[in-house]
Amino acid sequence: MALLPLNDALAQILATTPAPPELESLSIFDALGRVLGASVVNARDVPPFDNSAMDGYAVRAADLPGTLRVSQRIPAGAPAAPLESGTVARVFTGAVLPPGADAVVMQEDVSVPSGEAIEATFGQPATVGQHIRRRGSDIMAGLTVLEPGRVLQPQDLALLAATGAPQVDVYRRLRVAIFSTGDELVPPGKVPKDWQIFNSNSVQLATQIQALGCEPILLETQGDNPAEIGEALRHAATVADCIVTSGGVSVGEEDHVRAQIEQHGELTLWKLAIKPGKPVAYGHIQGCPIFGLPGNPVSTWVTFGLVVKPWLLAAQGAVVSKHRRLACRADFERPVAGSREEYLRVVLSAGGNIAALAGDQSSGVLSSVGRADGLAIIPPGQTLRVGDPVDVVMITEFLSPHAAG
Repeated sequence: MALLPLNDALAQILATTPAPPELESLSIFDALGRVLGASVVNARDVPPFDNSAMDGYAVRAADLPGTLRVSQRIPAGAPAAPLESGTVARVFTGAVLPPGADAVVMQEDVSVPSGEAIEATFGQPATVGQHIRRRGSDIMAGLTVLEPGRVLQPQDLALLAATGAPQVDVYRRLRVAIFSTGDELVPPGKVPKDWQIFNSNSVQLATQIQALGCEPILLETQGDNPAEIGEALRHAATVADCIVTSGGVSVGEEDHVRAQIEQHGELTLWKLAIKPGKPVAYGHIQGCPIFGLPGNPVSTWVTFGLVVKPWLLAAQGAVVSKHRRLACRADFERPVAGSREEYLRVVLSAGGNIAALAGDQSSGVLSSVGRADGLAIIPPGQTLRVGDPVDVVMITEFLSPHAAG
C-alpha cells in the first residue's frame, strides 16, 4: 500500500464511523467528558428576575441627586417589597430589584451617616438601568443552550445547573480494548531482564482513551507470537467496540499485528505519510474496528492524537473539528525537505511566538514530549530556516476532547 496523506486517511477512517451508541441519563455531577446526546432547552429565564449587579442602593433615577430615606434592606435570597415613593432600598449583589426601582447606585458613590443607614445622600444623577442584571439577560426561557455532540466540560455542566437540569442525556461510553505487543515489554512494577523495557504505551493509551470519555479495557501484553496475537485480537473484538494496539505493524520479521488483521479480518489502510508514525494500520476484526499503532512511544502518542482520537470522538457522537494552529516563528532549521508531514516537539518562548525544538526528536524519546508545549507541523517538501513561519498545535489542544484531526 502506498503512503497515504493524513487528510486522505482520516476521510477514509471517519467514513466508516458507526452510529453513536445508545443514550443514558446521568447526573450532571457524573457527566464530565461525556458526549451530549440530546439538545438542552432552558425552561426558566436566567436570571429569573431583575437583580442588582452591585452592593449599593436601588433607586428611582428621577429622584437623584438628593438625600433619601432608606425604606428597606434586601439581601440576596430575600423577597422585596415595592419601593416606596421618595425612598431607596439597600441592596446587595444578586438581590431582587424592588418593583418601582430602575437603577442601582454602588455603595462607594453614596454618603450615609455612621451607624445604621436610615438615609443616604446621592451627589450624582443615576442612569436608568445602571448596575441592573435584567431577567433573562443571560439565558432566556425556551433557548437551546447546548447542542448534541458537545463533549461536556465543567462550564457546560455549570450552565446545565443554572438552567435547573439535574440530569443530562449522554451517549454510552465506547469500550476500547488495548494491548501492546513485544517480547521486550514488562509492566511497570515488575523487575525487567537486562534486555527488557517497561511498557509505557498501554498506560498512555488507556489514559488518553479515558480522557476522551471512553472506557479502556486493558488486556494482557502479547509477546511476538503470531498465533497468540491473533487469538488476542479475536478476543478483544468480543469485549469491545474498538481495538487499539501498539507495536507489530511495521515490516520487521517480528511485526505480526498487521498480518493477523489481514488473516482474521480486513486491513483497510496501512502506512501514513507522517513522521513519526508511518506504520499505522486500520481495519476490522470480526466487524470490530481496529487501529494498529507503531510501537515507539512517541509514534504511538502522535498517531493516537492524529488518527484514533477523531474516530473515537465521532463514534461517540461528538462533533469533530480540526486542531487550531498557532502561528509561530521557528528557532530551528530543517535544511532538508522530507517526503512526509512531520510533527516536531517544540517549546515556546517570547510570549508563545518562538518555537524551539524540545530536545531529541527520535520517536523513542518520550521525555521530549513531557518538555514540549506543542507540535510544530512541517509540510512535506518544505525546508525551514530560523525565523521562518511555522504552525504549532498546542499540546493542550492536541490532547483536548474539544477538537481533533
